[in-house]
Amino acid sequence: MIDPVCGMIVDPATAKGGSVAHEGVTYSFCNSRCREKFTTNPGFYLEGKPAIPALGRPDAWYSCPMDPEIRQQGPGTCPKCGMALEPEMPASHEDSTASELTVMTRRFWISLILSVPVAMLAMTSEHPSHSTALAEFLLTTPVIFGGGWSFFQRAWRSIMNRSLNMFTLIALGTGAAYGYSLTAFFRSSALPLYFESAAVITTLVLLGQVLELRARSKTSSALKELLELVPPTARVIRGGQEIDLPGEKIQIGDLIRVRPGEKVAVDGIVTEGVSAMDESMITGEALPSEKTVGDRVTGGTLNGSGSLVIRAEHVGAGTLLAQIVRLVARAQRSRAPVQRLTDQVSSWFVPLVMLSAILTFAAWSAWGPAPRLAHALTNAVAVLIIACPCALGLATPMAIMVGTGRAAKAGVLFRDAEALENLAKIDTLVIDKTGTLTEGKPRVLEVHALAGTSEEELLRLAAGLELASEHPLASAVIKAAVERHIAPAVASDFENRPGKGVLGHVEKHEVAIGQPRFLKELGVDPEYIRGAGESTDGVVLSVIGILVDRKPSGWMTVADPLKMSAETTLKRLRDEGLRVIMATGDRKATAESVAERVGIQEVHSTLLPAGKAELVKALQAEGRHVAMAGDGINDSPALAQANVGIAMGTGTDIAMESSGVTLVKGDLEGILRARSVSRVTLRNIRQNLFFAFVYNALGVPIAAGVLYPRFGLLLSPMIASAAMSLSSVCVIANALRLRKLPL
Repeated sequence: MIDPVCGMIVDPATAKGGSVAHEGVTYSFCNSRCREKFTTNPGFYLEGKPAIPALGRPDAWYSCPMDPEIRQQGPGTCPKCGMALEPEMPASHEDSTASELTVMTRRFWISLILSVPVAMLAMTSEHPSHSTALAEFLLTTPVIFGGGWSFFQRAWRSIMNRSLNMFTLIALGTGAAYGYSLTAFFRSSALPLYFESAAVITTLVLLGQVLELRARSKTSSALKELLELVPPTARVIRGGQEIDLPGEKIQIGDLIRVRPGEKVAVDGIVTEGVSAMDESMITGEALPSEKTVGDRVTGGTLNGSGSLVIRAEHVGAGTLLAQIVRLVARAQRSRAPVQRLTDQVSSWFVPLVMLSAILTFAAWSAWGPAPRLAHALTNAVAVLIIACPCALGLATPMAIMVGTGRAAKAGVLFRDAEALENLAKIDTLVIDKTGTLTEGKPRVLEVHALAGTSEEELLRLAAGLELASEHPLASAVIKAAVERHIAPAVASDFENRPGKGVLGHVEKHEVAIGQPRFLKELGVDPEYIRGAGESTDGVVLSVIGILVDRKPSGWMTVADPLKMSAETTLKRLRDEGLRVIMATGDRKATAESVAERVGIQEVHSTLLPAGKAELVKALQAEGRHVAMAGDGINDSPALAQANVGIAMGTGTDIAMESSGVTLVKGDLEGILRARSVSRVTLRNIRQNLFFAFVYNALGVPIAAGVLYPRFGLLLSPMIASAAMSLSSVCVIANALRLRKLPL
């Protein structure tokens, strides 16, 4: 369920903000503040006004990329790691005047201007005169307490929150260098000064923050591109006139004119015109899709050369594009299981570094060369500065953010980071037939009525009953009636039996439509429809029986073409080592015919929804990691049971909610794209973690001086600062390579 205020997806059972009933509908909220806003003005939020155009408002939610559970309304810094919080739903434009990047950039340039002369003065003499030392003091002080003041603030917050972080180490290092130099300046002219170290370290850390913030801003580029698909206005037809209205004022049922070259502002149905739509930014499909009267169009897609009139069915937060943005944003904030090790290491990292610095200071003070105190301070500061817990913390979330964003642009939506990680481990794929291997757009080929009724009457009763069903076969029956100019009858007491059929009362008759086992349950021998259909030339023929008042009245033959990519995609999946199994509720003959055509060796037919879930559970009991691909309500239990559920975006909402991966276009090739993103993203995470671990494992000992006894090498705190700043940037830059991932 979606929080109507902030747009977050919340579970009603665990919603922290509770639930509120309004006009017969219950709404759930992620926190109490959203609930209070809704209760004071529900109409505002139910009209869809806080949808995509309002995602960049000042009170939008911000969270920490390293610790997603840290959330607040409005910008700020994380109390745990000290990093700048990022908007959970980035706006399509940047508010540069108030951004963290702007502030850090200004501080960096001011600090650089002051630090350069400090460094030059320090190089002129090993023992500076009083006037030179005074100049260094006057130039360094504004760098420390101006440019670097935010580091001390974040360090103090980390101590108060008992969550030591990178800024704790930076503040200790620069504070020690500055404090020692200040004491030496006022008390003794014989001691060396380290004003230049404190100033240059602060400047280099600021440079690292600028580079990191610029790199981090690119990780949400996929979401920003999706947001920019929404046109700010649309031409609405009202009262015979065409007027341009902002997106938040469009209402369900409005007729919207979409001229050639314009983007669609809503989800709706074409009521007039013919054109080709570019849907590549949402589905990943490069070829335009032909649209004519009765076809559905999606908000954010680009119209071709024709003019269309569209009736709005979903606006604002209800559009597919808005749902995609929310799903991607949620996935980017989730934590992958692989991050647990990193979290455990990070919790001990800063205390161990501080202990290493203390031991380094003690060792150099006791056994180091003269001047011992100066060497001890220099090396201890280098140890504090070179360590970078941020590189460890950013290794996983940055790759997740970029990977899920890249997948979304290719029409693959991951519900969370766990689904992305689990998909790479899959060794078995259980796949549904209807709507997954087939197009899911069946059509009635033949209506056969038994003696005592006519085809027209049979179709009229069947269409009336199917009006209440969401099954693809129901659409085929209704469409067949419309094409024959037969008005469906009025039905009541509708009952859906998932995986079997439907029944209810139509006018004065009890009507039942379904598969042979459903007819048998109702006390009718299904033998009369056996052998009525076969699968030929890539067209799957299903036969559904029709009972009127519990008596056989006829059947329908329904055709559903196989997807063009089915055979080649399944072959590639098998070549990758996957065990592919078909699980369908259809009859054995049809299932085996389809399986033979697409090259599937294992087939389980006539399965009920619970049977599909049991099949997945049995495979898991064998120690296999199972993915389930399906699109219907009857697939939901199996999708939820599987290690990873893969829902066709052309299917039902409940199937999408039960799955870890949604393929927007509903094509089987999307499974290959999803697996590619999963494997490459995990490889990128491992690269980041390896770099971060190796960097710190080597950097801290070198900074402590382990190379000095044999090679006479020491690491300057300023070089350590530059290395620390670049470590996080390298991790983010490696994650950003995923934006170029070919899919």
